[in-house]
Amino acid sequence: MAGHSHWAGIKHKKGRADKVRSKIFSKLSREITVAAKLGDKNPEMNPRLRAAIHSARAANMPKDNIDRAIDKSEAGDQTNFESIRYEGFGPKNIAVIVDTLTDNKNRTASSIRTLFQKNGGSFGTQGSSSHNFKQIGVIKIDYNIITEEKVVDLALKSGADDCISYNQEFHEIHCQKEEIYKVKKILEEEINSFISTGIEWIPKVFLEVNKNEKDDILSFLEDIEDNDDVQNVYTNVKFND
Repeated sequence: MAGHSHWAGIKHKKGRADKVRSKIFSKLSREITVAAKLGDKNPEMNPRLRAAIHSARAANMPKDNIDRAIDKSEAGDQTNFESIRYEGFGPKNIAVIVDTLTDNKNRTASSIRTLFQKNGGSFGTQGSSSHNFKQIGVIKIDYNIITEEKVVDLALKSGADDCISYNQEFHEIHCQKEEIYKVKKILEEEINSFISTGIEWIPKVFLEVNKNEKDDILSFLEDIEDNDDVQNVYTNVKFND
């Protein structure tokens, strides 16, 4: 089992330390509300809502906040959020996918386009960069909960396709997106706490860049993630340390 997403590892390590907790909770609440509004209020019957709640719990979001976000979907709020995906190429021609939830697509498109352009990138059309990726199920587990040897054995038992351990920070298990909750059910025989469970875009081939280009690329990716409408950012960059 092999594979590595440098931005995934860096993002996980930096994310919660660098960002204001209220901003994280705001994004999570928005996803929970939209997921509940578009489907069943029971997370067992709504995979998108189930994944959103898992992410919220992993970020230590209080149960009351989660419940309020679900309740908001029935509160007669006329705000309609759209899930819109933007694609393009950032510094050094790295491929980028940006998933957003927005109540004003013109505002969001303008903001994301500006971030690409001011960092020397190019704002693309649907499909312009996503052909460099594949969608898979991704389950993240705290490194200290289970050893690398045990998590690999458990991943094989579950039918997962890949298992990666990141710098003693966390384990990441990859599987077919249709199999994610089947795989997780088997993992739960040995693991009772997960960082996150969801569908992500993983690069088919990585674009390697030199370490002296790292700061500019990280700054660009972090600027995009800091946008209130942005839920997730994916890229094919790999840094040569």
